[in-house]
Amino acid sequence: MNEVRLVLSTVGSARQARELGRRLVEERLAACVTLQPGSVSLYYWEGALQEEPECLLLIKTTDERLEALERRLGELHPYEVPEFLALAPEAVGERYLEWVQEACRS
Repeated sequence: MNEVRLVLSTVGSARQARELGRRLVEERLAACVTLQPGSVSLYYWEGALQEEPECLLLIKTTDERLEALERRLGELHPYEVPEFLALAPEAVGERYLEWVQEACRS
C-alpha cells in the first residue's frame, strides 16, 4: 500500500524553505510542504553548541516517493547534513491519502 509519510527538515530561513518546498512540490516528490518559520534550533556542530533561527518544513509524501525525496533533498538543501526524519502517521484520512497519492504521481 502506498502510505503517506511526513518528513521533517529545517533550513536557515523562510525564503530557503519556500524555494525548497516549491521545488519538491513541482517535481511531485511532495504533495504539500508546510512552512513553520520562527523555529530556533540548539545543537552541537563541530564541537560547539549552536543556536540558530530556522524554518521547519513539514513535507507530505508517499512511501513510494520517499527515497527519491531524500536524494533530491540532499541535492537541493543548503546544509552539509540536511535533516531528514520520515514519520509514519498512525492514521490518515482516506480522501487525504488519495489526494497525496495523486499529487505525488510522477
